[in-house]
Amino acid sequence: MAKGMKRSIGIDAKPPEKKCEDENCPWHGRLSLRGKVFTGTVRSAKSHNTAIVEWGFNKFIKKYERYERRKSRVTAHNPPCIHARENELVMIAECRPLTATKRFVVVARLGKGEIEIRGEDKKLIADARKAAAEKEKEEAK
Repeated sequence: MAKGMKRSIGIDAKPPEKKCEDENCPWHGRLSLRGKVFTGTVRSAKSHNTAIVEWGFNKFIKKYERYERRKSRVTAHNPPCIHARENELVMIAECRPLTATKRFVVVARLGKGEIEIRGEDKKLIADARKAAAEKEKEEAK
């Protein structure tokens, strides 16, 4: 089983406050990360230790010289220590295949909010993080 928490998982993410005994947790288990890292919104967290994460991007259509909005949805492992819920902004990272459809794991919760289907909008993500940090400060008082 998991012995303790790792200091670093190779991604600039805030470690969770809770502890868990999940083998497939990147912080407390043996799961190593590789490949892509995405930021998206949890659309569903109904299944046990599973979250469906969605994010948007713009695709250029050469013929019309315009962009169209698209979205990607993936299933990701949701460790008990992170326990992301619906409509929360999360960071997910690629890992080895965990099930037939899960190839990502939730690494950190970034707060409440949604990313509109505009692509990797850095300002929107930064605003969501800032709002979440301010809310935590208010709750601490």
